[in-house]
Amino acid sequence: MDASTLPPVPPGCCQRLTAHYGQVLNAWIDAAPGLLTATAARWSLTLGGYHDAGHASVLVTAVDRRGERLLLKAWPDRDRYSRELRALRLWHREKHDIVQVTDDSRAVAALRAVGGVPGGAVRPPHEEGLVAAAIQRVHEEGAHSHAAVELPSLRDFTAEEVRPRIDRRLKLTEHRQRAERALSHTAGLREEPRRQTVLHADLYRENVPFTLDGQPVLLDPLPMTGDAAFDWAFWTIYYQVGGGTAYRLRRASRTSGIPVDEILPWCLLLSTDGLLYYEETNDPRLPQMMAVLDALLKIVATR
Repeated sequence: MDASTLPPVPPGCCQRLTAHYGQVLNAWIDAAPGLLTATAARWSLTLGGYHDAGHASVLVTAVDRRGERLLLKAWPDRDRYSRELRALRLWHREKHDIVQVTDDSRAVAALRAVGGVPGGAVRPPHEEGLVAAAIQRVHEEGAHSHAAVELPSLRDFTAEEVRPRIDRRLKLTEHRQRAERALSHTAGLREEPRRQTVLHADLYRENVPFTLDGQPVLLDPLPMTGDAAFDWAFWTIYYQVGGGTAYRLRRASRTSGIPVDEILPWCLLLSTDGLLYYEETNDPRLPQMMAVLDALLKIVATR
């Protein structure tokens, strides 16, 4: 694609961005093609097409002068841009470097395309064991560096965002009894100081592409500092909603060394939050999340 002909942002991406940030983002969305075009020209990149994915950025495929396949990514939120790049630079260095070039004034970065294509290469069998090992690796990296990396805290995120939105949605839900039963097991939830690290905090399957040699790469984080148990709970619940939850919980505990009983309360908090969100937004995954929450409550009852 000639850089001068980059079309408007795809409708699906526009809808996700405005759902996330509100209609105030319309002007930025309208300007995004020109922003990406100008940045690509300055970096001598040949643009491809949009990669219509994600909820907080605009992505376009590109190739540099050496033939390296890249993703050109533009963020409307400059804080999110800077935090994401801090985490990626911490976790992926030297020959595994993901961040190729950045423009802080425009909040645009060129990232290596993992596996050579958007979404990564074909996933190997038994991928979850490989992903668990990758999560543990980045937690070990973050445990040594989190104090020097300026990021929001899990404590504030939980207190200022997660708990208030759960409380608001509890007043409207048709699943109040199930939700309150789950939340009763989170009342004493506390972070363990010795497990403080840089968290990914957005461990959906689509955020973990694979390289051509079958290695997972953690991308698109919503990084914060806090207890590693949070990431393991997020991965348990959201990596594949309704599929393999109990297996991932056991794998998370075995890989991290964190007892299941210390991951479970985070699982219950996150799945309750997800249940209420899916209900409010009429998400088709609501039945799967109900089943996940019920399965977790059964596990709690046996312990």
